[in-house]
Amino acid sequence: MLEKIAKVLVFLAVLPLVLMILYRPSFVHPVSTLMLADLALFRGYDRQWVSLDEISPSLLRSVLMSEDGQFCSHNGVDWVQMRSVIDDALDGEATRGASTITMQTVKNLYLWNSRSFIRKGLEIPMALTANVIWSKRRTLEIYLNVAEWGPGIYGAEAAARHYFKVPAAKLSARQAALLAVALPNPITRNAGRPGPGLRGLAAMVERRARNAGPYITCLDE
Repeated sequence: MLEKIAKVLVFLAVLPLVLMILYRPSFVHPVSTLMLADLALFRGYDRQWVSLDEISPSLLRSVLMSEDGQFCSHNGVDWVQMRSVIDDALDGEATRGASTITMQTVKNLYLWNSRSFIRKGLEIPMALTANVIWSKRRTLEIYLNVAEWGPGIYGAEAAARHYFKVPAAKLSARQAALLAVALPNPITRNAGRPGPGLRGLAAMVERRARNAGPYITCLDE
């Protein structure tokens, strides 16, 4: 019995690594655990895979400035932010998220949504590994094609068409910023019908995105 359990644990540990290698080529289009759950529950989902070159540069810049400004410089984990969160937790203060885009990508592909220290502990080594196997462009491409933007709406192309009736390549700077600030909570934040708070956040991200040049150099590699 213990031997079987050990084999199962080894399999579960190795599976993400194998899938990361399989997901490295651009012609492979991974699906997320939420997408698989939608299929299992017969709900279906809307996702139309597009390459990074088919997504508006405004969305790339907005997502990086909103979600992970150090994306091009860290190794999959932003250790400065992570240490700050750990210090806050040890001091008994409310903690904030410190997930990088790489961490969010592996979470979407292999883990679950609810926050927990167990999930975070799994995310970190997976993100470090993914950062070695995937290029930064490939990581962002996968993320923008599996991110949830509403119930049953996954990826930038489906989101752009659902909320703004345009392909992802044609998103304006403001539309891109609205989609970016909706990502942290896509169920309650509607990019197509933003309230004053969401519009304010989008305006801030739009300004940051205009000056994002030094932070997105890895996307040119």
